[in-house]
Amino acid sequence: MNDKPESILKVRSLTKSVQLENKTLALLQPIELTVNSGETIAIVGSSGSGKTTLLSILAGLDLPTSGEVYLKNHGLHQLNEEQRSQVRANHVGFIFQQFLLINSLTALENVMLPAELANIEDAEQRGIELLEKVGLGDRLQHYPSQLSGGEQQRVAIARAFIAKPDILFADEPTGNLDTKTGLHITDLLFDLNEQLGTTLVLVTHDPKLAARCQRQVEMDSGVLSEATNNSDFVATETPTVANVG
Repeated sequence: MNDKPESILKVRSLTKSVQLENKTLALLQPIELTVNSGETIAIVGSSGSGKTTLLSILAGLDLPTSGEVYLKNHGLHQLNEEQRSQVRANHVGFIFQQFLLINSLTALENVMLPAELANIEDAEQRGIELLEKVGLGDRLQHYPSQLSGGEQQRVAIARAFIAKPDILFADEPTGNLDTKTGLHITDLLFDLNEQLGTTLVLVTHDPKLAARCQRQVEMDSGVLSEATNNSDFVATETPTVANVG
């Protein structure tokens, strides 16, 4: 009997560099990483360490300079943008620090959008159920401008889960929220993640948020290493405070 956990994400010898005038800037040094299905993992480190760059490549939003990235056995490094977009539609959810809601759409319409793009028939019912789960059942027809920062992030969480993704990527999901609202959002994120059995990969500078994950890895000047325990990481950034609620 093979009890070895199934991997959902594999990274091999991944690098990323950019050309600046007469020199090459290495953003990511050769990185090795395996994430198992159902695992929760935090990528921690100071600002400018390469966390978001790595997350973008893992999610297929960007390509590495060299190396391999496999998501659900799809070689993202070998695919064009249209093909990577299809992999994301089938397997990936996102939560961003800036919420990235569409201002001209209601909360429900924002949540429904990924499901409609994926041709999911019960998009509206799923959207309503998820908004109720995150406590916004009475805000279905509100526009982003009518919602607080915390409410907008709750809409973003519901949107991320609507297509029942295999893996969820979150980039500083509490970074624009005050401490109390951030804790509430964290609880919602992990509760939904557990209910739906989604793999979670998040970027954060918040040690309390990172401690909620089963595993931590740390970025330092483009180098990725395993953190042996939750005390290995000390926050070096101060969270931005936005609207509460």
